[in-house]
Amino acid sequence: MPAQYGPEAVPRNKYLAQREVLDWSVRLKGVDSPQRHLVVPVLEDVAWMNPRRPTDWSVEVGRVNRSEGGGRSRSAEPVDLMIANIGELLVCPPGGLDLGLIPNAVVAVRDGRVAWVGPARRASAAVRLGPETVVFNAGGRVVMPGLVECHTHLGFAGHRAAEFQARVAGWSYDEIAAGGGGVLATVRATRTAHREQLLRNVRCHLDTMLGFGITTVEAKSGYGLTVEDELRLLEVYREVDRSHAVDIVPTLLAAHVVPMEYRGRPDRYVDLVVEEIIPEVAQKRLATFCDVYCDQGFFDLDHSRRILEAARANGMLLTLHGDQMADSGGAVLAAELEAVSASRLEQVGEEGIERLAEAGVVAQLLPGTRLSLGRSEFAPARRLMDNGVKVALSTDFNPGTCYTENLWLMGTMASCYMHMDVTEVVRALTCHAAASLSLDTEVGSLQAGHKADVVVLDMDDHLQIPYHFGINPVRAVFKNGTLTVDHREKRTQL
Repeated sequence: MPAQYGPEAVPRNKYLAQREVLDWSVRLKGVDSPQRHLVVPVLEDVAWMNPRRPTDWSVEVGRVNRSEGGGRSRSAEPVDLMIANIGELLVCPPGGLDLGLIPNAVVAVRDGRVAWVGPARRASAAVRLGPETVVFNAGGRVVMPGLVECHTHLGFAGHRAAEFQARVAGWSYDEIAAGGGGVLATVRATRTAHREQLLRNVRCHLDTMLGFGITTVEAKSGYGLTVEDELRLLEVYREVDRSHAVDIVPTLLAAHVVPMEYRGRPDRYVDLVVEEIIPEVAQKRLATFCDVYCDQGFFDLDHSRRILEAARANGMLLTLHGDQMADSGGAVLAAELEAVSASRLEQVGEEGIERLAEAGVVAQLLPGTRLSLGRSEFAPARRLMDNGVKVALSTDFNPGTCYTENLWLMGTMASCYMHMDVTEVVRALTCHAAASLSLDTEVGSLQAGHKADVVVLDMDDHLQIPYHFGINPVRAVFKNGTLTVDHREKRTQL
């Protein structure tokens, strides 16, 4: 096993011989017990914080400044937060191919942004602590960016548990839909739900996601399918986004299915979407993205192109569901229209893959839906990646075909069924998921300047991320540099 993966990466005695003397009697917060093989000194060991020997820890976002005389860095402001005692830091640089793994690391935060990351031995020359700096002891654990959940159907009422049992009994998705189930069952429940109920539901699901370390969530409409009901869902997202810790990226999915009142008249429903829903949503700035379900049995290529071109003309970014049921040209259309992302893609062909790569479209793959539907064929992640397509992973959280908020589980499924290794999985849950939302300069990475959305895991080896599945590995979550989830009292690491 490579040395960087074990405690032998930076021996404790070697580090202790090199450590600097700190200058501040800092206010310690969140210090807990050290692990058996820490690679850095524990913060409660106050003997190494000696105010009689001032050391000027300082940093500017993105670079370290050196003072003229003593070689020390100088900065006007101390950091607000220092996460220390990190066993493995996964930076997840958006422009790279690796995890940017730094053993024995420190993360410094100022004004809600990452100010500096690097080896602990360099921190004394790069980071300035002040009397109000909060120091969090990661206890030798893995620290990584907050997860980016890039594809959800977050706002709805009711559930479809009976449909799950129908599938267990052998009913197909089409048979369930023909019997009044499927997406339209959720549309009926959502249209009749009170606004307060929708607000509660969205907040509840976001609370669960935040507990799993998810700090940014894309949220689609699509269970209203009228002007009034689509706007209402997007307005719910806006209201929740103003008060909840998780950032919501709203997406208009009025072209989810053709509603019952327009059955047999898809052209008329597309007219409604293009001429009324999209302009209203754009005028009120309720959606960042527009999505369309471009697939066999949903919206054809001509309808999809018309909807997406109207959305682009109204200032929205583009994404689409495509090539799930058949290789119906969805990926090619996404590339043609320069969409940011395309999702599903279980049946995408070679031309679609080549076009996605050429256009730089990110593939959002949703393995949880295949599990929930009892399907054995998964999206061709390896072919996509081998041809240069960035791959993101998502739950596709929805009440019908993937009712789970556990994004970590998608990483395990991607490893087992789509042959993605741990590096590819972690990047797919962070920086590539952020790229699929055009947010890779803001979230999904712990490079300097990014939002300080940080997750501390209850493990000391990142190889355990897809390996220990079905559980919540999160110990603590920082959102914009503020401790938002704290599971330390509930957990004992193995």
